Amino acid sequence: MKKVLVSTALLAGVLSYAGGFRVSLQGVKQLAMAHTSAHTEDASVAFFNPAGMSFIPSKLSIVAGGFGASNKVAFQNLNTLQSTSTDNPLGTPIYAAIAYRPIDKLSVGFSFSTPFGSTIQYPYDWEGREMVQKLELKSFYFQPMVSVKMADWVSFGASYIYARGKVNWDKAVTQFGGEVNLNSEDASGHGFGFGFYFKPDNKFEASVAYRSPVDMKAKDAKATFRFPSQSVYGLLGLGTDGADNFNATLPLVEEYTIGMTYKITPKWQISGDFNYHGWERYSQLTIDFAKAPAGNQADPTVLVAPKNFRNSKTFRLGTQYAFSNMIYGRLGGYYDESPYSDDNFIPETPSFDTFVLTGGLGFKFNKFGVDVAGGYTFPQSRNVSNSYLGFYGQAKAQAFYFGLGLSYNAF
Repeated sequence: MKKVLVSTALLAGVLSYAGGFRVSLQGVKQLAMAHTSAHTEDASVAFFNPAGMSFIPSKLSIVAGGFGASNKVAFQNLNTLQSTSTDNPLGTPIYAAIAYRPIDKLSVGFSFSTPFGSTIQYPYDWEGREMVQKLELKSFYFQPMVSVKMADWVSFGASYIYARGKVNWDKAVTQFGGEVNLNSEDASGHGFGFGFYFKPDNKFEASVAYRSPVDMKAKDAKATFRFPSQSVYGLLGLGTDGADNFNATLPLVEEYTIGMTYKITPKWQISGDFNYHGWERYSQLTIDFAKAPAGNQADPTVLVAPKNFRNSKTFRLGTQYAFSNMIYGRLGGYYDESPYSDDNFIPETPSFDTFVLTGGLGFKFNKFGVDVAGGYTFPQSRNVSNSYLGFYGQAKAQAFYFGLGLSYNAF
């Protein structure tokens, strides 16, 4: 069986408020300030830039947190005026990190996060059922890392990324009145990250970071076809259980980040980030089944569909004000570009140009910290005109999310 490239949608999330598949929920404190990255108060900086660990004030820092994420997508066919809305369950991304400085110039750490993942649920009889009925995703990033202080004001850090993922995707096979389920329980991939962190004085700090692509590999993943007539299985060369297999290489894209924080006064600081996402590498979807002739190529087991993604950008601006030594207020906003045009819109990974407002509070109790945050999105509606899929109409979305984070700077 051939090596195949399967849609990034399988392991890259479908949250409508994120450009492409990137889910910006890796730090509660960061989310409250538009998910900006140049903050070194605790180990939450580890995911964003391992070099930042060198400037954490504590030798040992531990953080953990989680989010609730709710999103809904609505599509209307402007010819028939038929409307369809998703019924998605609440997403629950989580994260944790630890950073330790055994000697003055060296820091080591570990980050666990779920940067990709959600569930999108359409009615099973909706007009786009051949593309997606339901898509469930879970992904996990494990990142050991190290940071070296090159001078009092600059550090370099690097991390190794080990990724695991699961997917459960239902879509219709309308030609035979059936459905297919694509399932992978143990996809995995490898990548790396590195960055520089600069802190020339107590007023200014800057972060420059890169996170590599991760090619998720799923071997002998399961495809299960279901048809109302037993005769169809024989026509497709399948057993009566409808079982088939496929292999897959699932590309997750690279990310470049530049972040800065400036203290206007000892109590008031502003932060800004610029993210660049290399979505251009996701140009098409190819699924190669072991036996089922469900494709559109010379080899009937190969299904190829153009995706034509393009690189995208995100602009972030946040602020924090210290009301006291114990209470901090935070606000932010960011603009997230969709990585594809209206004529390449796909319902399994609905994406919108989106403006997001965020806010939250932080509380410090000596060595402990508690952070709460929330965000509300304003996605721009899309005039869908995907001629390849014959998919036309208008798509809208709405989403909000909230989070609770804990931190402990031990010593």
